[in-house]
Amino acid sequence: MDKKLKRRLTQAGLFIITLIATTLSGAEWMHGWLFLYVPHPLGWSEFMDGLQYSIPFLLILTVHEFGHYLTARYHKVKVSLPYYIPAWFGFLGTMSFGTMGAFIRIRQRISSISQTFDIGVAGPLAGFVVAVGVLFYGFTHLPPKEYVLEVHPEYQLFGDNYEDIVYSKDTFYLRSDLEKIAPLHAARMERDTIYMNQEGDVGFKIGSSILFDYMKNNWVPESDLDRLPNEHELMHYPLLLAGFLALMFTALNLLPIGQLDGGHIIFGMFGAKMHSYISKGFYIIAILYSGLGVGFLGFINPFIINRPMTDLLINLLLYVGVIFYLLQRVFEKKQTQLMVSLGIYVAQMGVVFLWPNITGYNGWLLFILIVGRYIRVQHPIVEINEPLTPMQNALGWAAIIVFVISFSLKPIIIG
Repeated sequence: MDKKLKRRLTQAGLFIITLIATTLSGAEWMHGWLFLYVPHPLGWSEFMDGLQYSIPFLLILTVHEFGHYLTARYHKVKVSLPYYIPAWFGFLGTMSFGTMGAFIRIRQRISSISQTFDIGVAGPLAGFVVAVGVLFYGFTHLPPKEYVLEVHPEYQLFGDNYEDIVYSKDTFYLRSDLEKIAPLHAARMERDTIYMNQEGDVGFKIGSSILFDYMKNNWVPESDLDRLPNEHELMHYPLLLAGFLALMFTALNLLPIGQLDGGHIIFGMFGAKMHSYISKGFYIIAILYSGLGVGFLGFINPFIINRPMTDLLINLLLYVGVIFYLLQRVFEKKQTQLMVSLGIYVAQMGVVFLWPNITGYNGWLLFILIVGRYIRVQHPIVEINEPLTPMQNALGWAAIIVFVISFSLKPIIIG
């Protein structure tokens, strides 16, 4: 088979699989449980509902990638069409977003700063415009308030002001009442009482960003304010979820680290030396925040000190070891890697003891690992170092503003 045809079939196949995966995920978020949930699995009609999430989400992602692609073609840089990454985890018994994004492959070395900048900035700005449009439509066309009751029929037990009850801990229902209106899931049962929202139960809540909060507070028509969902329910609204995730992915791409889009932009605007300082600084801050007070992955946590000394020392060694591993391709010398690892831990300990209520978000750990080990924190040099035009600098600052207003420290809150 011709290599070009094989590549096209691979790209088309990945897109189709990603469309199916995001549709499955969208349906699961909309209806509140999994396709493989027993005894009430989702079906074909629910799958079709998921298109309300997958189509706008993949539209934003595709516009982002084609922003890169078309700009590269404009500069006569050899580039591939997008490769989509499907990621549906329903078979593991957990919610997911259906994709881990997409990427294009640059098939030649880019020779100038101007080309690097243009290709880097085009994708996130193009995708951002579409994401704002999706969110505008989502916030101005909210379904009736009763829509939440279709997802959570058990809320009917508490009347119109159910928010005052169901989002607090220690909520309970009589089994006889609940069985009449809703399948039993996400609950603890004891005789004739069903307890919901107990300590240790897993729940999801969409985070916030400057722009998303502004949209919630200003874009909903005054006549529809009662339709605005509680933050615990936003994931059931497919357009809002797709738009929020698009803003999150845009902000992640705009982080001024390495060869991310934001790294290309900073490299073009401020040069190689300043890029190195900014990129390493943001990467270190990301590691520091990721494990701040919560450790890594929930089980390597040296900040819990009321434990046997042996366990504490083992956790400390594992924890610093993880940081050391994440820094191996950031600094050349082992001594520097070790000193920075210990410095991050000491800084985290200082914050934990001085401001114990401040905690990080270890959901960033996988992203940090991918960036540090595979995307790289350094930026390759280019042959032509011409200065950017005023228009390019304006687009660069626009991208920085997009990053600031779109970034969420804790995008998905679990618990």
